[in-house]
Amino acid sequence: MNKSDSVVIIPTYNEKENIENIINAVFALPVMFDVLIIDDNSPDGTAAIVERMQKQWDGRLHLLKRSGKLGLGTAYIMGFKWCLNAGYEFIIEMDADFSHPPKKLLELRQACLDGADVAIGSRYVSGVNVVNWPMGRVLMSYFASKYVRIVTGLPIHDTTAGFKCYRRQVLEAIDLDHIRFKGYAFQIEMKFTAYKCGFKIIEVPVIFINRELGTSKMNSSIFGEAVFGVIKLKVNSWFHTFPQKTKMN
Repeated sequence: MNKSDSVVIIPTYNEKENIENIINAVFALPVMFDVLIIDDNSPDGTAAIVERMQKQWDGRLHLLKRSGKLGLGTAYIMGFKWCLNAGYEFIIEMDADFSHPPKKLLELRQACLDGADVAIGSRYVSGVNVVNWPMGRVLMSYFASKYVRIVTGLPIHDTTAGFKCYRRQVLEAIDLDHIRFKGYAFQIEMKFTAYKCGFKIIEVPVIFINRELGTSKMNSSIFGEAVFGVIKLKVNSWFHTFPQKTKMN
């Protein structure tokens, strides 16, 4: 079986209701994407479902198992390193709960093929595109993104988005071992670092739909980490020299 140049990283914790469907949805796309599941020792048996599916999708479905809930950021850092070592050109973050539409993977990858270094699936680049979210969550997410944009200077509408595609040279340039945030603010820090390194970031409009199955991991404390953490992120950037894209090409 031919190896894809693109891989989708999906971190999981108790996603047995969604995991088989999301994997099949990715593999049903007209462009070939491989999938890497990073499971945090889900007690509901998510990893066992993935292991069963690996027999069907030999060489395209991969699984990394961790000892427990160690933070979203550390899961993605582990995944990034694995994907770089495996030689993928396009490395994508996606949730398991279908809030990130699998068909939009095609547009994110195409945006990078067309010249973007990072392509973000954005809820806010063309208004507020969320469906079935509680109003409190909509407001919290929207104004958190606005706040982050003001503090950091990021020219991005959806600063907290977790649906995005990286070209491999972005992840090679970033010192992944020195990414400070382990939770939700990790998403902000990665965008901010890519921006400070001079990489081209574009936003692709995406409609986010609230999960129908399983339990959301989002809460106000996670957004609080993002809101208060960006101040430290901005201050630390004044004393840090970022490697520039033009010097690496």
